[in-house]
Amino acid sequence: MVAGFPAKGQGQDKGGSRFRSRRVVVKARIVRLNPRRGASGMRGTARTAMDAHLRYLERDGVTREREKGRAYSALEDKADGRAYVERGRDDRHQFRFIVAPEDGVEMGDLKGFTRDLMRQMEQDLDTRLDWIAVDHHNTGHPHTHIIVRGVLDDGRILNIAGDYIAQGIRHRAQELVTLELGPQTELDVAQKLRREVEAERLTRLDRVLLAEQEERGLVDLRPDASDSYTVRANRHLLVDRAKRLERYGLAEEVEPARWRLKADAERTLRDLGTRNEIVATTQRALADHGLAEERGTDRYVIHGQTVTEPIVGRVLAKGLAAGDEMGDRIGLRRG
Repeated sequence: MVAGFPAKGQGQDKGGSRFRSRRVVVKARIVRLNPRRGASGMRGTARTAMDAHLRYLERDGVTREREKGRAYSALEDKADGRAYVERGRDDRHQFRFIVAPEDGVEMGDLKGFTRDLMRQMEQDLDTRLDWIAVDHHNTGHPHTHIIVRGVLDDGRILNIAGDYIAQGIRHRAQELVTLELGPQTELDVAQKLRREVEAERLTRLDRVLLAEQEERGLVDLRPDASDSYTVRANRHLLVDRAKRLERYGLAEEVEPARWRLKADAERTLRDLGTRNEIVATTQRALADHGLAEERGTDRYVIHGQTVTEPIVGRVLAKGLAAGDEMGDRIGLRRG
């Protein structure tokens, strides 16, 4: 574990202007492979799942040039992913990370950033790490998938403290992005939050609203009503977001500038974001096959919904199911 992480990624320059570290989202998952070391190799289902995950990471259309993704490592720009899977066939577990800098489109080299991050993790954990990574540019937010074997450099089992996974990796990543792009000002942050007001997904503004309601029983957005600096500094954006949620049927203004969010608001916003990801992924697959104009969104059917008519088509693309980028569930894109 790394000690001494600052509680907030912000400060002031010599002129007194507030600045903040660049934001990075890190998702992590520990994948169990073999329940006991020394067993007779990886279970068949686990091995098949690892192969499926690698195929997903290295699939077509994920690079800036819409080409096939390619794994790389600390020293190799073209690492052998299959050999990497084979090396870890008897490991008890592996770590999977998705690292997504908010300003990834401005970064010139995700490979260099990822290698710097992994070197820092090696220093923090005091061990060499056996890892591969694949950069994805097929969404609005470039991100990197990293797979780390669950072994120390001497072959013993690698365990990473939960607080380091939850906070330490993100902090290290934010340090590196801020070093490359420079800190962002309060105006930069405000502009990014402004774009979240109308977003059809769970946003940072929503998390602030949810936290206020959990603490107070409702969201009080009257001037100077809250002790929270975040609420006071972004009150006008939070009011606009609350009004947007009201139009979605997820919030109610019980008194002027006082709001109550629906009990299922968070889940509904997450589901809406997932649905939009599915639609965007389907649109990209259709566009790649020249079918985008023939297949409008009114003809889409999301898995799990009731279908009254037979669906006839062909498989255009395969990938892991939406919202499960670190998992192994295969999803199909049909035309």
